[in-house]
Amino acid sequence: MTRKAKRLYSIGAMLVVVGAAAGLVLTALSSSVAYFQSPTDLVKNVPGPTQRIRLGGLVEEGTVKRDGSSHVTFSVTDTVDSVPVTYTGILPDLFREGQGVIAEGTLGPDRVFVADTVLAKHDETYMPKEVVDDLKARGLWEDGKGLVKKPEETVSAAPVGAGS
Repeated sequence: MTRKAKRLYSIGAMLVVVGAAAGLVLTALSSSVAYFQSPTDLVKNVPGPTQRIRLGGLVEEGTVKRDGSSHVTFSVTDTVDSVPVTYTGILPDLFREGQGVIAEGTLGPDRVFVADTVLAKHDETYMPKEVVDDLKARGLWEDGKGLVKKPEETVSAAPVGAGS
């Protein structure tokens, strides 16, 4: 075997090893990615029972219920649809009704979102970018004005799976 052939085989072997390593890294990262979805997205496309997602929207008025311990239930809405959420743990200090929130977790078989992480706004003007983009796409958000609600007859606040 000539020197040139040995060099080509060495370079080829290194490329195969680097390609395999890159493939393994990408596979490992893809399994830990959590995609953002709005309540309307969850109604239209129900994820698998083990798929981790991020649910983003506004904490629906009048839905926060706390038991004596650290268990909390509330609903997240995008003013079109609403998803009930359960969470066990300490909520952020700024968590309250009518404010932007992102909950990370899975959707249970009863269509109740089981959150293991809840993130709330950090100041008076903050709204998660994904939530704002989704509300803008639906015509419910205006820059400088914030949330602009649609007429009441077009807004559905029924929980996921209601009437089914």
